[in-house]
Amino acid sequence: MNPSQRRSPAWIDVSVPLQSGMIHWPDDPPVAIKHMLDMKHGDLCNVSTISMGSHTGTHIDAPRHFLRSGKGIDEMPLETTMGRVRVLEIHDRKSVTPQELEQHRIQRGERILFKTQNSARCWRTDTFITDFVYLSTEAAEWLAQRGVKLVGIDYLSVGGYEKNGVEVHRLLLEAGIWILEGLNLSKVQAGTYELLCLPLKIIGGDGAPTRAILRPIRTERRRGRIK
Repeated sequence: MNPSQRRSPAWIDVSVPLQSGMIHWPDDPPVAIKHMLDMKHGDLCNVSTISMGSHTGTHIDAPRHFLRSGKGIDEMPLETTMGRVRVLEIHDRKSVTPQELEQHRIQRGERILFKTQNSARCWRTDTFITDFVYLSTEAAEWLAQRGVKLVGIDYLSVGGYEKNGVEVHRLLLEAGIWILEGLNLSKVQAGTYELLCLPLKIIGGDGAPTRAILRPIRTERRRGRIK
């Protein structure tokens, strides 16, 4: 088969499905999706109402989430969440640390997603997990110094629950790093992928739900080149 005719790897959905009563951050509004019109009841079409917080499920934090004069979600450059991304598997069962990050040689402008034990553990229950794996303050400082473009994690916050949430968010957002939270990376291995992920365009929004998908980037050595 001609290399150009080879099928591209399949896209992998790493988003969390939205549904009534789903897990949400304890202080955020609950999720309620209800039929306003229902064909089962004789209406001509189905129309639903959706009530939830802007940081529900898989979502992106805008700088305005923690910075008074920060950009809103509608001002996010499209290339922030579209393009090459690296998924790094984190083995520490408590937090992401600089010591574990050092081995990955993270470069300026990269998009980085952290796969932790959260993906296998936290999304299997309808109960909010308080001891999820989060970014340590030192790791947030480390990433800010390296000037990455995007940081993502596989639960509802990059910062810990009642630990360092405010500090971590501010460190990243002040450094111009956009934050992608609420991923489910259980079907994804560590490696390099193509990311497509666009939030709802809410004027002045502090954040918004998003659909995030990944496709493996195939590397082939051919005549000294990597494709």
